[in-house]
Amino acid sequence: MGLLTFSINVTLDGCVDHQEGIADDETHAFFTRLMDEAGAMLWGRVTYEMMESYWPAVARGDTEAPPAMREWAVKLEAKPKYVVSSTRKDFPWTNSHQVAGDLRAGVQKLKDATPDGVLLAGGKLATELDGLDLIDEYKLLVHPRIAGHGPTLYESGLRSTRRLELVSVKPLRSGAVAMHYRRAR
Repeated sequence: MGLLTFSINVTLDGCVDHQEGIADDETHAFFTRLMDEAGAMLWGRVTYEMMESYWPAVARGDTEAPPAMREWAVKLEAKPKYVVSSTRKDFPWTNSHQVAGDLRAGVQKLKDATPDGVLLAGGKLATELDGLDLIDEYKLLVHPRIAGHGPTLYESGLRSTRRLELVSVKPLRSGAVAMHYRRAR
């Protein structure tokens, strides 16, 4: 069984707006490494649609992008992508699949079938999956910014506090800090 790892960009005040992070080559290389280590990606519909609206064009070369972004896009194109959605049924982006039915059972089945693990992105879905005790690890990239607006990480709350164990911390040249935590069991 593979691990479910939640990874996201977040500002010091908890904002997870994708436009608030530092999008430099080192940041893209960080997320490319995470994707390389995982067997599949898992997103909610909103995150899928945001990614689908931009990255396939970068992968095809239809949109100008620096080499680090193009590398991410090409690898993302090939990576299996799983989407949790009750409102959308059609996922035409290459290697995209729907996780339908019971959320706990569907995600557990995905974890069981993916020995290299599943990389989860998207705040709302992470809150739901954390509430179901399905997230095993957290790899956050904390940016040296205070956004002063939302959306924020876990803004709808959790039933109980999650205790985490620090695995590693790595500062990036931009001042962002890559933090890897594992769920304390």
